[in-house]
Amino acid sequence: MADTDPHHARRWAILAILGTAQLMVVLDATVVNIALPSAQQALHFSSDNRQWIVTAYALAFGSLLLLGGRISDMFGRKWTFIAGLVGFSLASAVAGSAQSFGMLVIARTFQGAFGALLAPAALSLLTVTFTDGKERAKAFGIFSAVAASGASVGLLLGGVLTQTLNWRFCMYVNLIFATGAVIGALILLTNSRPAVRPKLDIPGTLAVSGGLFALVYGFSRAQTTSWTNQLTIASLVIAVVLLVAFAVIQFRAKHPLLPPRVFLNRNRAASFISIGLTTSAMFAVFLFLTYYLQRSLGYSPIKTGLAFMPLTAVIMVTAVVGLTKLQGRMGPRWLAAGGMLLGAAGMTLLTRVGVHSNYVAAILPALLIMGVGMGLVFSTAIGNATYGVEAADAGVASATLNASQQVGGSIGVALLSTLAASAVTSYIGGQHRTSALLAQATVHGYTTAFGFAAGIFLVGALAAAVLFSGKIRSGEPVAKPVAAPALAN
Repeated sequence: MADTDPHHARRWAILAILGTAQLMVVLDATVVNIALPSAQQALHFSSDNRQWIVTAYALAFGSLLLLGGRISDMFGRKWTFIAGLVGFSLASAVAGSAQSFGMLVIARTFQGAFGALLAPAALSLLTVTFTDGKERAKAFGIFSAVAASGASVGLLLGGVLTQTLNWRFCMYVNLIFATGAVIGALILLTNSRPAVRPKLDIPGTLAVSGGLFALVYGFSRAQTTSWTNQLTIASLVIAVVLLVAFAVIQFRAKHPLLPPRVFLNRNRAASFISIGLTTSAMFAVFLFLTYYLQRSLGYSPIKTGLAFMPLTAVIMVTAVVGLTKLQGRMGPRWLAAGGMLLGAAGMTLLTRVGVHSNYVAAILPALLIMGVGMGLVFSTAIGNATYGVEAADAGVASATLNASQQVGGSIGVALLSTLAASAVTSYIGGQHRTSALLAQATVHGYTTAFGFAAGIFLVGALAAAVLFSGKIRSGEPVAKPVAAPALAN
């Protein structure tokens, strides 16, 4: 493989540019969350409209991921990757210079659309570049560490940029990441595409794009309105209908968008489910713990970002060690299940925080434990999601993993936000609203979310133990070649 693979000699430099692109996409979500209050003040939009800055990105990104993955398989990963980088950076520049709410929402939508091209292309490039078992484990461990820790890096970066400069630089910073990655991609990557280009599954594309759009929108609307809202219910029903139709189409289509062989593989299906459940739960850390640190403990944005750095450091170390040292001995089943149990333990510790808890005593231990757990789960899921996949399906398999992550995050935010809000209302009841009572009720809402997130991790542990197979044999091939000869340019 090393003799015929044009990327082999420069594979570690390629890993650097792929990691940079992945970091840009992942940290964008939390960078934007930190920038939102300042952007709202500058552009004079209401709090009701504020959620659309996040939702516009999520809708475009989530609904177009599978299409973006298949485009990279059809037209070549190099140019799909570069197109995603260029489009994402240009949309970021427009978002940073936005003079109105509408302009910012449109720019965020295009960010999401180009992110749907970029993210699957990056992971599929990694899949076909690293095929040796030991090197692949190390490369995927590093990539997984970036993917899992990017959100907390975004909190720190967003805090620094917002406090020292202004919110617009939270968007402009993507230009730095993208420029370096584009230059590296032009120099290092060779484009390969099938000699016989597969036809695009139009019915499947429309069904899954519409279904994912309706699903993400439904959960986003549930977060801002209620689960009984008519439009929320209608969106979720439409999502179920379209996604079921998509599944039927894939088994019958001559050129399916998502070939059944991709998701019928046991470890691959387990990876998709694990990443979705983990993302649902971990949003409780980044969302509610951020609120707790800033609103209850009075932390500044920069101090909040620094508070998450121990979590980031542990994730990065654990992700690499998990794939390079532990998976060969323990197998993906117990690595993922054990990581989920550690995530549940960390979340359970966070349920004990109070209005005036000490960071070192009450929060840091939970972050360290969760860091180990999340590093193990992310590295196992990302490493196994594309393990053994045919090179022609690498893009769509990568896209499915990203879609699982996006849908999981949307479900987690909507579900846990609703549960937290209900807990606050129940805690206050008919009592006289004093500042002390409101502070206690708010923290009770956070701890309720942490408790339910612990439950999600427990469900994930059970699912991982049941669905993942045993050990992966060392030396087993990790990427199957494209059936047809490839054309390079």
